[in-house]
Amino acid sequence: MTTSWITRPETAADLAQIREVNLAAFPTSHEADLVEALRADSQAWIPGLSWVTEAPDGSIAGFALFTRCHVDGSAALTLGPCAVRPEYQRSGAGSAAIRAGLQAAREQGENLVLVLGHAEYYPRFGFTPASGYAIRPPFEVEDKYMMALVFDPNVSVPTGTIRYPAAFGV
Repeated sequence: MTTSWITRPETAADLAQIREVNLAAFPTSHEADLVEALRADSQAWIPGLSWVTEAPDGSIAGFALFTRCHVDGSAALTLGPCAVRPEYQRSGAGSAAIRAGLQAAREQGENLVLVLGHAEYYPRFGFTPASGYAIRPPFEVEDKYMMALVFDPNVSVPTGTIRYPAAFGV
């Protein structure tokens, strides 16, 4: 299995394959539809923060999306959906896309990224429970699944309730 992945921002030529990756990775079309809805939302979409991982044949193996959210009015990012074609899962393709996207977000001047996800997976990127920053989701979820990553701890981190893009439906 590939251990050195090529990552890059999505291009218009990637859109159909990104949908295919999400359809292959999840049991329903929910995540694939969500990606398309977020892409169409000018308030949520941030150019350069949708990342793909290329398979050895040049097709897309993995995907990670970062979009605009807010914490009580202050700008932040939300990570997700993230997806990997089944044949490339557990090979680092998803981690590569996430790491590349996080680096791009940092370079674009972002400071706070939020994710609702597996408590065993996301800490490897530096995520910790969002409650440690007094950040909470607008719905009930076990504390360990709502996580935050702060790039620069010397910059003030907003506190309060997360407001997701409308496409998330929460």
